[in-house]
Amino acid sequence: MNSIVVVVFVFGWILIGLVTGWWMARRGHSPLWTGIAVALGPLFVPIAFERVERRPLLAASGPGDTGAAESADPRKPRMLIGLDGSAEAERALNAALALMGDRCGALVLAEVVSYDDAVDGDATRPVAAATERLASAASRIVGVRTTYEVLAGPPGETLRRFADEQDMDLLVVGRRGRGRTPRLLGSVSADLVQHARVPVLVVEPSPVGPVGPGADVPDAVRRESPRDSAPGAAGDRR
Repeated sequence: MNSIVVVVFVFGWILIGLVTGWWMARRGHSPLWTGIAVALGPLFVPIAFERVERRPLLAASGPGDTGAAESADPRKPRMLIGLDGSAEAERALNAALALMGDRCGALVLAEVVSYDDAVDGDATRPVAAATERLASAASRIVGVRTTYEVLAGPPGETLRRFADEQDMDLLVVGRRGRGRTPRLLGSVSADLVQHARVPVLVVEPSPVGPVGPGADVPDAVRRESPRDSAPGAAGDRR
C-alpha cells in the first residue's frame, strides 16, 4: 500500500511540474523551465505565477526611434510580417512584397523571442541574433519604408496584439504545418487565423525567391480573420 502511495505521489509531483512548465512555455517563456518545474513539482506553481509576464514586451527595434505605423502614408495600408529566420518566413516576406509592392504605406518586420531571452534587452544573444536577421531583411527591401521590431512573448498572441495596437491592415506569416486546415496550419499561424482582428495572409512553404517589390507572386493560402471581410479591409484598398 505504501508503495502505491509513493508512486501516486511521485506521478502527481511530476505531472504538476510538467503542466506548469508547459504553461510557462505557452505563455512565452523558455521551455527550459520545464526541467526546473518537474524537479520542484507543486512548489514551482507560485514561482511560475510570479514570473509569468501578462503582456508582450518590446525587446529591440530599428532603424531609429520612429515607428513605421506612425510615419506611414495614411492613404496606404500598413503591413506586419512575422519572421523567424526560416525559409517559410522568407517566402512570406516575398509574397507580401510581391502582392503589395510600393502600394504599402508602411512595412514592419517582427520576430518574437521568449520573455527570458529579452530580460537583458538587446544584449542577449537571441535578441541580438533576431535584430541582426531583421536588419538584414530590411536592408534588402527597396521602395517601401521598412522598420523592424523584436518582441517578447507567446508568438501568436504577441503578433496579434502588436498588429492590433499598431493599427496594421494586414498580417503576413509563413505556414509550417503540413495541411490546409487550421488544425494543421502550425500553432502560430493557426492562432492568428482563428483570433486575429486584422486580415491574415498565410503563405504556403516552397522554395524561396527574390526579395522586393515586383517579385513573382508565390502560391499563397489566404486565411481570413473574423473581420477580414469587413469593408475597408487592407485587401480592398488601392
